[in-house]
Amino acid sequence: MPVVAFEVSRRTPYADGARFGAAGAYERIDASVTFAVDPTHPVNAKVVDLGLAPRDEDGRVRFRSDLILIQPVDAALGNGCLVVDVPNRGRPLYGAFNRASRADPTADAVGDGFAFRHGFSIASIGWQMDVPRDGGLVIDPPEAIVDGHPVRGEVFVELRPAAPAATLHLANRGHRAYPAADPLEPGARLLMREWEDGPDIEVPRASWRFAQDGEHITVDGGFDPGHIYYAIYTTEGAPIVGTGLLAIREIASFLRTPSSLNPSVRGYQRVLGYGISQTGRVLRTLVHAGLNVSEDRTPAIDGLLVQIGGARRGEFNHRFAQPSTQSAPGFGHLPPFADEPTPDPFTGRTEGLLDRLRAAGVPGAVPRIFYMPSSVEYWRGDASLVHIDGLGQRDLRLPSTTRVYHMSGTQHVAGTLPQQRGAPGEPAYGHNGHNIVDYSPLIRAGLLNLDAWVAGRADPPSSRHPRIDDGTAVPRSATLPAHRANGIEVPDPDRLSVTRVADLGPRAPEGIGGYPPIEHETYVCLASAVDSDGNEIAGVRLPDVTLPVGTHMPWNLRHTSIGAHEQIVQLFGSTVFFNATRAQREAAGDPRPSIEERYASREAYRDAVQAAAETLAAERYLLEEDVPHVVTACLERYDTAVAGTAIG
Repeated sequence: MPVVAFEVSRRTPYADGARFGAAGAYERIDASVTFAVDPTHPVNAKVVDLGLAPRDEDGRVRFRSDLILIQPVDAALGNGCLVVDVPNRGRPLYGAFNRASRADPTADAVGDGFAFRHGFSIASIGWQMDVPRDGGLVIDPPEAIVDGHPVRGEVFVELRPAAPAATLHLANRGHRAYPAADPLEPGARLLMREWEDGPDIEVPRASWRFAQDGEHITVDGGFDPGHIYYAIYTTEGAPIVGTGLLAIREIASFLRTPSSLNPSVRGYQRVLGYGISQTGRVLRTLVHAGLNVSEDRTPAIDGLLVQIGGARRGEFNHRFAQPSTQSAPGFGHLPPFADEPTPDPFTGRTEGLLDRLRAAGVPGAVPRIFYMPSSVEYWRGDASLVHIDGLGQRDLRLPSTTRVYHMSGTQHVAGTLPQQRGAPGEPAYGHNGHNIVDYSPLIRAGLLNLDAWVAGRADPPSSRHPRIDDGTAVPRSATLPAHRANGIEVPDPDRLSVTRVADLGPRAPEGIGGYPPIEHETYVCLASAVDSDGNEIAGVRLPDVTLPVGTHMPWNLRHTSIGAHEQIVQLFGSTVFFNATRAQREAAGDPRPSIEERYASREAYRDAVQAAAETLAAERYLLEEDVPHVVTACLERYDTAVAGTAIG
């Protein structure tokens, strides 16, 4: 068994012993889990550099992860399903089900207790090696060793300053950096782009330098906000990042099966994997590498809920990977993008994300999958590749095990009131107020629908997303005239993010990159068409979108204070509310009908929203228990629009 030690550091009542419906009281277990895996086992073959790790006396590779397990005190009262929560940059995510704030590993994200009222257990496992040790969940991976020495090689680090700065840290989000092995390295390079897909401009070596610690970089004249920089240099010390994928697989298998070490005395009949954004892409990487089959040749995870992951993967399984990087061209941008084998129009290869799991010949190895993208992933330049070919010409056939639910008119994170322009820790200060559409009810329905599907109780609702065959999938630039006509400033269509064919050098199949990547043809990425208000017409549309009080866009121009105003901020959309009255909109020159011209009264608006929400619930895209929440949220947005108190 790959789990060889389970050391509990704390076992306490969850939420001070609160009871959650029929599931009763829960407990929280904080633990350290030690794994030992066979580097020669065929199921582990795609973990880059695993064969270079030190081995114990049994010839196995050891590593350790942090774990938080939340489960019913009386296992018989649970629903028999474990959710393996893949933390985003060390932070557990299960609070999203409970409408709690992002889970702090040191606190309990109780919220309204949704996941626990429905009897789920949650296991949050550390998989990322470079997050700060400030309470986040981390993994301690082994390191690749060749001839008794740490590995040296080239690393490619993206830097995106949001404010003028002379010196930057060589890591994403303050994570652990790969230090320069020689701060005076003459062959090190610094490239600059004015926008994401712009040409590389070489910064002369004499005008920039590494700090003595090798973890910071300084450039004469400072780094310009809005520009993108790439540092390419030699580093030493290669943690085996792909062991994080093994930790996810093995904790699922371990907790599923009762044993003397397992604190879940009954085990579980069903296991779901849950990832948001970065960790949704982790789950896509896991299935692509064939790692949903454990060493005993049994499936680990039965179903995956991939929230706002798009069509990319990420830096989760190659040498000198940086797991928090998402926009730099690299291994995470390579095909395949779709689950089914799909011809690539540029490389000539035909492959699918699930190929290795299908080839394993293990019943149940291919999990049920829900992809639930926001509109931002379409505008990021990749999400449509899950279900539309790379030339943008035809809809792809989804496998019977996959559903795609595009959450229409949304930004990357669920919107809230009061409306904001910025976000803590994000270089995302927007020209407009951020998008306020709250898609959390769709995620909650997704969890219950996926569990019912895996359990064989009910098939899920049909996929809903932009399509070629009904004309709802269009180039992003095709949506901009509607916004211009409404007086809304739009981004430069030539400076939108794209996904391109990337050549990472001759050793790329080994997981060893050559930098900078040489980029070639551009994959066509489409988005939802919009109506005359500028709201999207495809996907699962909440009443915010079908009965709007504003235009909800999946993009937001960068504020002039952070530079590159013609470009869009990463991850955030915008909402521009309608005027309350016809007189106000005429004075403002806004052609969009006002609130009073659309809805006879607040009560009439409430009744229309109630009916729309009930229809979504009847179709099972929404839960009956969440209909009141949706109605209340829409009324809050209505009142905000009428009062004119929004900032955007």
